[in-house]
Amino acid sequence: MKNAAASRPIRVVLADDHDLVRSGIRALLEMLGNVEVIAEARNGQELVALVGDLMPDVVMTDISMPVMDGITAISEIHARHPEVRMLVLSMYDTVDFVKRAVANGACGYLMKDAPPYELEQALRSVMATGSYFSPSIAQRLLQPSEPTADDELTQRQVEILKLIAQGKASKEIAFELGLSPKTVDVHRARIMERLRLNDIASLTLYAVRKGLVKP
Repeated sequence: MKNAAASRPIRVVLADDHDLVRSGIRALLEMLGNVEVIAEARNGQELVALVGDLMPDVVMTDISMPVMDGITAISEIHARHPEVRMLVLSMYDTVDFVKRAVANGACGYLMKDAPPYELEQALRSVMATGSYFSPSIAQRLLQPSEPTADDELTQRQVEILKLIAQGKASKEIAFELGLSPKTVDVHRARIMERLRLNDIASLTLYAVRKGLVKP
């Protein structure tokens, strides 16, 4: 029975909103021995549903995706299925992104521009030891990180900042969050004051840098 368990392929679910990227990663994974890509998702919402249905061994996910981003999906999956191991594949290498991913349940982080052999190394390591961080990421984790958005703003302010960065007007934000437009304007003024930023463009850049919205 032990041999049967050992020879069972590592079952992987892939998530990325770019079809070509997913196809490339899938092709690389399927060239490895003992690895099976059992499903693919284009966004975090699809990913959460697939994991609930299929219960893979490993999830490999991007962070920046529509509908539901990778960090939120990781958090939901970790809360529901803590035994599923989650490896982030991202183009973002800032300490903030890595720490947010890990805080929400990711056990590994790999850059999309990593050499192909590192993909196998990451997958095997996550299965064998429960974690993997590429050398460049591990080095960055040793550096002091700047405050996250959650450190600098309240949860409501983060919600409003995301919507501002998506180009929504005060009335739209107010309707979506069940607030008055005046309350939204007050929040926006406080966000600007707290972050020492003076215009919407600067707020949007901040939101992108902190991983709150997709570039």
